[in-house]
Amino acid sequence: MRTRFPSLSALSYGAHWPAGKRIAIVASAVAVLLAIAAVVALLTGGGNGHQAPGAATPAPTDSPSSTEDAPKPSSGTGAVPKPPQIAEPVAYAKAAAQMLWSYDTRNTSRDQQLAGMHAWMTGESAYADWASVSGQVPDPVLWSRMADQEQHASASVTEGHFPSAFKQALADDPSAITKAYIYVVTVNGKQQIAWKKGGGGAEERAVTLAVQCRPNHDCTLAAIAPSVTQ
Repeated sequence: MRTRFPSLSALSYGAHWPAGKRIAIVASAVAVLLAIAAVVALLTGGGNGHQAPGAATPAPTDSPSSTEDAPKPSSGTGAVPKPPQIAEPVAYAKAAAQMLWSYDTRNTSRDQQLAGMHAWMTGESAYADWASVSGQVPDPVLWSRMADQEQHASASVTEGHFPSAFKQALADDPSAITKAYIYVVTVNGKQQIAWKKGGGGAEERAVTLAVQCRPNHDCTLAAIAPSVTQ
């Protein structure tokens, strides 16, 4: 019987998302989404991923927050892809979701998986919720059992969008975007799972991500929301 990699849509991370940080992330994102939808459409003209929304402002240089699950510097990243150079929130969120839904225990250790995921995170500790992201990775014992079964997964993304509730809230205070440049994006897709001796299967996936996209900077991942918002 196979050992399953935890489903993003089946787990709740409320316990890992401190109230203060959750409020900061969500409050910023709530006030951002509607403006992004209009500004990004104007600036990208349908697809230049390196054009950043909004006016240029200096980006803070806070160091990433550390946790007990922080990856080891020398562990490498295995099969985890490097973060893309994308400055458009939805496009980056789609790439991040695909990364989160993909893994390969045949050639990637748990530490490498964590290190690879950490590379996608924002360096601003005020907004980085590493616990919500690292919580996607099974504990060492379960990862080892998955490796024994040569379990691996790939993912495809069908669409990404700004949730309607956040877009509506943004209408009340669009200028709030200029503080944190945090965007909330919901991504839908499918995960293909396989293991040795020809086993496999596919499942639908959905996740809501907090993505930071400061002007003139590539986007980064801030957090995974405790629940999916459509």
